Amino acid sequence: MSPSLSSGTDFEHMFELAPTSLWLEDFSALKQLFDAWRAEGVTDLHEHLAQDPARVRQCIACYKVLRVNQRTLELFAASSQDELLCNLDKVFRDDMQTQVAHELSQLWSGAPGFSNQTVNYALDGRRLDVGIRARIIPGHEATWSRVLVSLEDVTSQVQSALRIQRSERYARDLFEHSPVSLWVEDFSAVKRLMDGVRAQGIRDFKTFIKVHPEFVSRCMEEIRVIDINQLTLKMFGAASKEELLKNIGRIFRGEMHDSFAEQLQDLWDGKLFQQREVVNYALSGEPVYIHMQFSVLDDHHEHWDLVLLSLVDITARKKAEAYLEYLGKHDVLTQLRNRTFYVEELNRITRKGPWPLSVITIDLNGLKAINDEHGHAAGDALLRRVGEVLAKAVDASACAARVGGDEFTVLLPGMDERSALAVRERIASLVEISNQFYPGQHLSLAMGLASCAAGDQVEAALHHADQAMYAEKQRYYQEMPNERRRGGSFKD
Repeated sequence: MSPSLSSGTDFEHMFELAPTSLWLEDFSALKQLFDAWRAEGVTDLHEHLAQDPARVRQCIACYKVLRVNQRTLELFAASSQDELLCNLDKVFRDDMQTQVAHELSQLWSGAPGFSNQTVNYALDGRRLDVGIRARIIPGHEATWSRVLVSLEDVTSQVQSALRIQRSERYARDLFEHSPVSLWVEDFSAVKRLMDGVRAQGIRDFKTFIKVHPEFVSRCMEEIRVIDINQLTLKMFGAASKEELLKNIGRIFRGEMHDSFAEQLQDLWDGKLFQQREVVNYALSGEPVYIHMQFSVLDDHHEHWDLVLLSLVDITARKKAEAYLEYLGKHDVLTQLRNRTFYVEELNRITRKGPWPLSVITIDLNGLKAINDEHGHAAGDALLRRVGEVLAKAVDASACAARVGGDEFTVLLPGMDERSALAVRERIASLVEISNQFYPGQHLSLAMGLASCAAGDQVEAALHHADQAMYAEKQRYYQEMPNERRRGGSFKD
């Protein structure tokens, strides 16, 4: 009969000097327990253990450690085998029990051993992540009385994997919860299309895309969106990533075609980092003004297969800028053009035409009396009505402006005196309609008209219109003597 391997000299040396933690154990009591459970009719060990967690501890108690090697003592910070075996409750604890159930299932199913990754603890308190392999030694399959268990310390690998996992989770959280809209895209198909154009000998790309606008559209279609973050959904009013990606065409449209053409031109010129302002659209149809930053990520310059877009919503800023621009050219109360714009427009027409130029100067009658008797709110209401009348009376080519407190001017470029008279009549008609809608306060305007041709003195025409307006205003107050006694004059 051949000698048992466990008693051989070679085995003794290999066991003791192995660089891996080795445990020689006796699982015979565990096999007897399994046999008893099978005799009781247990077929599903997993379910059997889940019904009573104490059964796992019963199985663990069946393990009998016969000996360990020197590497095991070093790994678990034990001075001797006796010290280690007396403190196994410190080694196998906490989350160890959950992992043991997996090992037991392998043995129950008839496997000659098991493999697993679990957690043990050194006697000095260190957590040890270990890869465990167990094998019933040949010749002991009937009793499980000799089982060789090896433990590999994988703590550093596990910790490294956890650090990578945490880093990836951190990067993911930064991406998802970034305060700007982030898009990860693949432009590799775009690059292939542009490389194809170069291969055809095209050098003037700007002219090429003007002649072939369909190329720009094709490139837009070939962009593959890899990922988007949460703020992107909020910015464009999408409930999910799927909804947004299915409606990309509703977001990138209109003037986006020209913006993308500029982007392609920059890419053609080798600019892999770009910034520009563009207009996108929310799924509701509302325009979203965007500051876009485009960057082909490092290590992806060859193929453009990883591109990061950051989009900052500047809609509020654009609205504020537009409003400030509006205020710079409009009178807030009447919504007509202001004196600054009127002067600029008059100078422009004086330099460039078109001719002839007609001017209607207008003054609101009785404003001072209204302010004195009814308050400035009533006076402001009359001024707003003037704004409504003049805005309806003139077209876009004309300039209707409030040039003073109760003074207005209408510039009619390219319009002769006859046409200007028609505008004056339209203003008068609209005043009558306004008085019908606002019976409380009577609206009355004094108007003067003058025209001039190219080469004439514009100042002279303005003076003539003013004189005509003041003459009409004087007639108004002469016909209403009671108005003068309340403080009005022909200049009010």
